[in-house]
Amino acid sequence: MTALDGLPPLRDVIEQHDLVAKKSMGQNFLLDLNLTAKIARQAGNLSKCDVLEIGPGPGGLTRGLLAEGARKVLAVEKDRRVMGALAQIGAHYPDRLEVINADALTLDPLERLTPPVRVVSNLPYNIGTELLVRWLTPTDWPPYWTSLTLMFQKEVAERIVAQPGTKKYGRLAILSQWRATPHIVMELPPEAFSPPPKVHSAVVHFEALPAPRFEADPKVLERIVAAGFNQRRKMLRASLKGVATDIQDRLDAAGIKPTDRAEQVPIEGWCALAREVAKG
Repeated sequence: MTALDGLPPLRDVIEQHDLVAKKSMGQNFLLDLNLTAKIARQAGNLSKCDVLEIGPGPGGLTRGLLAEGARKVLAVEKDRRVMGALAQIGAHYPDRLEVINADALTLDPLERLTPPVRVVSNLPYNIGTELLVRWLTPTDWPPYWTSLTLMFQKEVAERIVAQPGTKKYGRLAILSQWRATPHIVMELPPEAFSPPPKVHSAVVHFEALPAPRFEADPKVLERIVAAGFNQRRKMLRASLKGVATDIQDRLDAAGIKPTDRAEQVPIEGWCALAREVAKG
């Protein structure tokens, strides 16, 4: 990658700008430019897409996205310390990189992006799950993005693709598989990062479905799934008693056995229950 983009190795960039990953920001820098290019390729053909990247850090993945032909990269970074490193990349790729120093949880990026949009990020560990849920639960569908290619802790990635009846099946699996098709496409060891995290990481690629698999209000579905999995060992009629006073009747109407536990109910059942609860 260094030969391809003509920019210095990332270790030199980090040393030049005196950058140390901050645990408080969930930072772990990915330094291998061959890996960042490989992650960028998992997102598909980027030449006719704008790409949203959250938490670029010193720009390893940013360089991969641009070298792989992204039409434009909008990089949202909260850490001011890395602005100089990102500015060097922007100078090397004129008019193709826009960097915003902002909190990704409060920024609306839509006014700066032109569809089709792909989201590709090595997400900061401390906000990754919250961002994912937001991207999966907008009121209107299809969303502004066509695909998500995101790095998580491996355990989180396995929860995203988990199937009913397994220990890892839960809220993230339901919300992810209801409106998208997620697959784990890469796994990375701790030593790929600086500093090395204590866990393995994995990249998950999501393709947005044109319509949800089953009808449901996203906010209602999110609320009942969160309640249902909050106490996994309880039967659903007990864990959902705070959702509706007549929860037994609504479970019956949705075709869910009152003795079922949360991990036994497939996505179709959760959506049916969401429709019953939404009736008020």
